[in-house]
Formats: sequence, C-alpha cells, structure tokens
Amino acid sequence: MRSITQPGAPIAERIQWVEARGRAFSFTLPAGLPLLEAARRGFAAEGFAGGVLNFRHGALGPFAYVMPALSKTGENAAFYSDTYRPGGVTRTKLGSMTLGMRDGVPFFHCHGLWTEADGKASGGHMLPDETVVAEPFEVEAFGLDGAMFAAESDPETNFKLFGPVAAASSGARTTASAFALRLRPNQDFAGSLEDFCRTHGIARAKIHGGVGSTIGARFSHGGVTEPFATELAVTAGLIAPGHSGAIEAALDVALVDYTGGLAEGRLVRGDNPVLMTMELVLEALD
Repeated sequence: MRSITQPGAPIAERIQWVEARGRAFSFTLPAGLPLLEAARRGFAAEGFAGGVLNFRHGALGPFAYVMPALSKTGENAAFYSDTYRPGGVTRTKLGSMTLGMRDGVPFFHCHGLWTEADGKASGGHMLPDETVVAEPFEVEAFGLDGAMFAAESDPETNFKLFGPVAAASSGARTTASAFALRLRPNQDFAGSLEDFCRTHGIARAKIHGGVGSTIGARFSHGGVTEPFATELAVTAGLIAPGHSGAIEAALDVALVDYTGGLAEGRLVRGDNPVLMTMELVLEALD
C-alpha cells in the first residue's frame, strides 16, 4: 500500500478516539451569517458545543478556500495552496464539516466540492473566517456529548489538527452511543475502521461527518487519483458485515487533488491510506 514519509516520528496510537453519546438532527443555516457562526448556533440550539455535519446543496458568498498543494519548505509532507476568493455566489455540491475548538474558540475543518459563479467546478478546504452563508440551506448534523474535537499540535505531520478529547457533559439529549475518531497517517481508511469496530465489539456503525485526506485514491468503479495530496469529504459511510460475515466499511467520498482534479465514488478497501488525518464520528448501530 502507498505511504508518505511524514516529518515526525509515527505516534504509537494510530487511532485517537473518545467514546461519547450523541444525536443526529438537522437544521437550516441562515443567510448572512459566517458559516462558522451559523453552524455553531445550530449545534448550540440542540444543546451541543460541537460535532460533525454533512450537507449537499448550499450557497456561499463571500467565500474563501485553499486546495491541497506540494510543500515548498519540506516542513510538511504536503501543504496548502494560496487562498482563492471567487466572486458572486458559490453553489456547493457537497460538504463535510467537523466543528470543534481551536485556541479556546469555535473552529471548523470543512471540505467540499462546489461550482463557482463563473461555472468553474472546484473543491477544497473552506476558510472559516472568510466564508458566509449566502442563502439558507439545510445540513445533517450529529452532536457530541462527552467528547469534542480540539485542535492540537501534531508532531508527526507538523500541523495543528483536530483530534477528539473528552469533555464534560452538557446535558444535551442524546439517543446513541458514538465514538469520535481521528485516524493518523499511512493506514488504510477502511481497514482501520474495520479493525476499530472489531476491537470494540461494534457490529454495525454509521459514519457521520468525515473530513481528511488520503494518499491519492482508488475507487471501486475503477477510477484512480494518482496525485498524492488530496482534500476529502465523506458523503456516506457504513460499517457492517459483508457477504462473508466479516465487517466491511463502505466509504463513499468526494475529493480534490493538488492538480485540481475532482473525483467521487466508493473507496476500495485495503488500498486507500490516510495522508494527514481523517476525522469522523461513528454512531454504533448494534
């Protein structure tokens, strides 16, 4: 399987995780608010400080983003492009967000695909301090109680990245057992989730959120993304027994690579290693 040399030594714990409680719900992001504040208010209205969400058709403007890029300094295995600020209203096709805390204030990590006002199809990493909701749109959220995502310096990748940490209960109403996860680099996305579920006695689980990167991509429809640096959003994910009875992860994703190439589809199990990180929530179904 492909791998990338990171600037720091691998950390022994390859999956960072916290068990918590949670609940799925939906809400509408109001127009005129920064995307970060609109998301924060939606979670807060349900009693949650954070969690993850997914969305399809939305409208953003002003809007700013970066794409994956090669590292210019060698201090990281890959880096970000310059900032793009398309004019007019950008129409999202899909997106996935992790809402947590960074430096003591709310922050998000959000990837998606979209079409800009001039018709250009693109994707990448939305910037929370320069992205505004242009028109109301609905999101599907999963709030966490007893855990949260917090940005911490990661010596392995030399980035400041979201990872799950234990948090005091807010008393929010919850309906499900959940695990907040961060996968570290150079491990197969599907395989690591399958191993995690087997280890923790989880027979079936639904993925909520899902923001991160893989080293290129190999899809079940035969498509291949060769450029190694990507920004990826999970569009649907389920872990359940396959035909053999063994647990299998079905992971539908969308991504942009560092050349601007876009791709969507189901990832091949066993051949899609994590590049920098992968944040998500597993809702235990059985």
